[in-house]
Amino acid sequence: SFQCFAASKKGTLDIDMDDLDDLDQVTQVISYHPQFHDHFLGTQNFIMKGDGPLPNDYRYYLAIIAAARHQCPYLVKRYEKEFLNQGGDSSWLGGLDFIPAKLRAIYDINKILAHRPWLLRKEHIERLTKGKNSWSLSEVVHAMVLLSHFHSLSSFVFSCGLTQKLDGLASPKLKSPPVLVGSNEAPVLCQTTNTPIDPQKTVLTEISLNNAKPDYNSQTAVGSNGSGGGNGNGNGNGPGLSAGNAMGDAGPGAAALNGYLATAQQLPQQHGISVEALMERMKVLSQKQDECSEAELSSRFQKVEQQTAELAAATPEAAVALPPNLSHYVDDPNFIYQDFARRGTENINTFRIQDYSWEDHGYSLVDGLYNDVGTFLDEKFRAAYNLTYCTMGGIKNVDTSKFRRAIWNYIQCIYGIRHDDYDYGEVNQLLVRPLKMFIKTACCFPERITTKDYDSVLVELQDSEKVHVNLMIMEARNQAELLYALREIMRYMT
Repeated sequence: SFQCFAASKKGTLDIDMDDLDDLDQVTQVISYHPQFHDHFLGTQNFIMKGDGPLPNDYRYYLAIIAAARHQCPYLVKRYEKEFLNQGGDSSWLGGLDFIPAKLRAIYDINKILAHRPWLLRKEHIERLTKGKNSWSLSEVVHAMVLLSHFHSLSSFVFSCGLTQKLDGLASPKLKSPPVLVGSNEAPVLCQTTNTPIDPQKTVLTEISLNNAKPDYNSQTAVGSNGSGGGNGNGNGNGPGLSAGNAMGDAGPGAAALNGYLATAQQLPQQHGISVEALMERMKVLSQKQDECSEAELSSRFQKVEQQTAELAAATPEAAVALPPNLSHYVDDPNFIYQDFARRGTENINTFRIQDYSWEDHGYSLVDGLYNDVGTFLDEKFRAAYNLTYCTMGGIKNVDTSKFRRAIWNYIQCIYGIRHDDYDYGEVNQLLVRPLKMFIKTACCFPERITTKDYDSVLVELQDSEKVHVNLMIMEARNQAELLYALREIMRYMT
């Protein structure tokens, strides 16, 4: 059985609107999903403005340098302004050479968490907590929560095409205003039976998933932690789970996909798969009774992991040039994501959720060192993972849990995290190659995503559904970074 959550008509958290950031573009987009919106803003306001070990100027500066790792001018400019409004020293905005040694010392952790979190070691924590400008463990945890939050938020900003507003290009406009906290109206685009007030295509318009040729025989799946924040059985599908992705992983090949996601837009539509076909696949997978051996489950994870690494050839190899107005916040710009499957001889094992999970280990550790933040994070992860309206591309009463879990686990597989009880063969059954490319790029190289890329995937879904997919990208990535960070803190403490 599955549970459908009706779109809430008003915010559930007691948040004073005067304490919130003005309703910027990002907040408006997240407002498509009021249930998640409340938890997101509650968490962000707590870590930025609530009780915590770090002073305000450190908090806002960490937001700046986290967003700068992904070259996100939207967030950098926004938090430069907030930094000054909070009384921050304007000389710090001159770059990394102008900040206190203590703050500069955490930059390597910022870099590692943003791109290759599996390289984090307890020695990084130890170096921070020793010496003249030492950090307390509570301060380290607060910083890691902030850094991972803004790395992930950068992914969301780019994946929704919101950066162009600050680049002087056509600003994405919401033709139909989403719901705001406290509004008595339901979200315009959350129900499949409702038509947008203005049917014109927007930056958050119907998501079109133009697919490559499917490989119906592929059994590989990508897995990671299926649990958003609580148990691993939650349903993470929101209205944003598009049916257009239900094809196997094999596609026309890297050459045919060389133009990255833009190429997907040009592929023959008949190579796509309908919402109905995706629903049928989910139904068949739900009815499967046979159990795989541990060896087979491991093999399927490794296959998906390897296929994920091969997707890099289909994305642009040339890195986006670092904008001059951000370069002073970035050290070692050539340090970028490297496929976990190609980690080489560094003796790095797959991160297994059975050994260290958010609900059994991370939650209690982070809450013990930074009071109440664990609860905020846990509720936010759960909201993103479990949100569903039981609709898909206009069809009602759909159990989208299989599709949502495939997306969440695929995202965390990209970061080398395996959910031991998950059959990663489902990933290739439910996620098509162009969607995988979009997800991987949004997580690892978000600065490469354009509005055209956004429009090229999940075409059969409504705006709110597409936004939900991007919310899952943001939250699954956020959780993945925190799992690596908190595991090393635990190792340091023991």
